[in-house]
Amino acid sequence: MVVKVQSAPFDPGAELTAFSKTGDNIGAVVSFTGLVRDVADGLQEMTIEHYPAMTERAIAEIVDEARTRWSLADALVIHRFGTLHAGDTIMMVATSSRHRADAFAAADFLMDYLKSRAPFWKKEVTSKGDGWVESKAEDEDALCRWDR
Repeated sequence: MVVKVQSAPFDPGAELTAFSKTGDNIGAVVSFTGLVRDVADGLQEMTIEHYPAMTERAIAEIVDEARTRWSLADALVIHRFGTLHAGDTIMMVATSSRHRADAFAAADFLMDYLKSRAPFWKKEVTSKGDGWVESKAEDEDALCRWDR
């Protein structure tokens, strides 16, 4: 399991290639790469803040939970912080397992968690001003399907 919280850009292809070589007897690797999305008022920049020890620990805990729910060989989470622009790579999740169903489900679970619960604070600057990004109802609803 690898959790990286970093300001530097990363190459999703290189990360995926390296991740795909981390285990034996793997039959599936699933990955998702998130990009900073433009907004209706024209995103000039997004600033992502976090508390390093808190953020890394929280993400590691949810990765551990994914590993208890599904039979995973490995997991990778990368999330950036700092100032980003529309189109920048913001995050990546990769999971590997013997079978694709576990890899897909775990990746989906991790993405929902990162979107709604990971301790990041996002501030958007647009042509009409700036403001903190608030939680969206559809993101909260997506988390409900993972309740036990």
